[in-house]
Amino acid sequence: MHEVVQDYAAEQIATGFSWTECPRWHDGAFYFSDMYAARVIRVETDGSWSVFADFSERVGLDGARVVTVGIGFLPDGRLIANSMFERVVLVWDGESTEVYADLRPFAPGPVNDMVVDAEGRAYVTQLGYDLWKKEEPVQTAILLVDTDGSVRELREAGLYTAPNGITISADGRTVVTAEAPEKRLIAFDRAADGILSAPRVFAELDLLPDGVCFDADGAVWAAQPGGGAAIRIVEGGEITARVTVDPERGGRTTACGLGGEDRRTLYVCCGFEVWDFDASVAGAQGSIWAAEVPVGAGESRP
Repeated sequence: MHEVVQDYAAEQIATGFSWTECPRWHDGAFYFSDMYAARVIRVETDGSWSVFADFSERVGLDGARVVTVGIGFLPDGRLIANSMFERVVLVWDGESTEVYADLRPFAPGPVNDMVVDAEGRAYVTQLGYDLWKKEEPVQTAILLVDTDGSVRELREAGLYTAPNGITISADGRTVVTAEAPEKRLIAFDRAADGILSAPRVFAELDLLPDGVCFDADGAVWAAQPGGGAAIRIVEGGEITARVTVDPERGGRTTACGLGGEDRRTLYVCCGFEVWDFDASVAGAQGSIWAAEVPVGAGESRP
């Protein structure tokens, strides 16, 4: 017998952003990428927010627009962020920005989300094709940025169509990514050296998944832009809980992450305009929502 799905209504805690993505809990606060504004926002537990890092004045390589997507923190506290169309990972030390890793030899198209492990390795997903220019999809590998900034393709883990959100389990042994266009989550075994193997379908879904996060029990929360919610999924596909937002105020649910002092607050990123970058920035309708859920994140990850 399947469990009854538990529904939780999220409350809006902050607004005034473009398309919001890649939520992370770090150093007692919640962070996310304000994508088209090319900045990273820090939100305090009382809902007040400030700009933590601003990349909007950066001149993109080869004339590319600077759009920050996946973010994470290195063990020494530095922020790293994917610059989607430049196809590089940027590092910000609180004062200056540099290129941390050049993904261009491995990324034929825009790069996407990121998760950083406890040792400081970063897993980067990539679209592989320009969705905004309506290019034909291609399959690509997840990229691993090692602690020295070197990059390798994890081809042994397989090729996927536009892998999106990516997350590491609390024990560090499993990685899950959202193969968004295929409406499924893919799981991998993760070795001590960071290599991924044994790809398998974690769950088949009815709606496209975007940003994802593990909880301490090994279930995965996935935001679904077409569903106005984030859903909790156990391996095999059973949905056990749902966090919803007000669609008129929140729009599409883009990503989710667990945080708060007890790591039981599910933060949900929301937005309205994803196709027109300038309109998304000018409209400033992106927002952050939060709900308390029964199972926390377990061990903190950057």
